[in-house]
Amino acid sequence: MKKFEKLNSTVVPLPIENIDTDQIIPARFLKATTRDGFGENLFRDWRFDSNNEPKADFVMNDPKYKGQILVAGKNFGCGSSREHAAWAIEDYGFNVVISSFFADIFKGNALNNGVLPITVSEEFLEKIFAEVFADAEAKITVDLEAQTVTIDATGDSFEFEINPYKKSCLINGYDDIDFILSHKEEIEKFEEERPFSFYR
Repeated sequence: MKKFEKLNSTVVPLPIENIDTDQIIPARFLKATTRDGFGENLFRDWRFDSNNEPKADFVMNDPKYKGQILVAGKNFGCGSSREHAAWAIEDYGFNVVISSFFADIFKGNALNNGVLPITVSEEFLEKIFAEVFADAEAKITVDLEAQTVTIDATGDSFEFEINPYKKSCLINGYDDIDFILSHKEEIEKFEEERPFSFYR
C-alpha cells in the first residue's frame, strides 16, 4: 500500500445516509478476481441510467466536485461484508471517506486496503457539507499523524480516533504481511533464543 501521512484535497459530497455496500459496488460486478477496475463501477446504479448514460443530477457526474476525499452521510458501508466496496473506493481515487458513522466490517476493509475512514461528529459533518456546497473548491486537510481533519477555509478542526496498529500500517504503507516482515529481525532473534528453536 502507498504511505499515508497528510492529505489536502477538495471534496466530493454525498449527503445520503445508510449507503450500503450494494450501492457502493453492485453485486453483478463482483466476478473479477483482481482488485483492478472496480472504480469504474463505483456507485454504478447512481452514476448511470439503464442506457449507461451518466445521470446529470448525481454529484460524481458534476465536474465541479472532485478530489480524493469522499464525505458521506451517517452509516456508510452498511449491508453485506464485501471487501470489493473498499476496492472500488480506492480504485476510483478516494483516499479518505468521512462520515459520522461507519459499519464496522466496511471500516476494517477500508483500513486493510489503504483507505482511511474518518468518523466525525454529526455537527462537524454538517460543517463540511455546508462549506463544500457553498464553495466546491473548498479544501479539507487530513493529518493522520495528528489525527485531525480540518476545514481549511474556517480552521474548524476535529480530532478523530484510529486503531494505533492500523495508523502505523497506513503511515508506513504496510498491509498485515508487510508489518510482520518489518519485524523479521526481531522475530528471528526471538526464535533463536527460544529453547528447541527452529534455527538451532
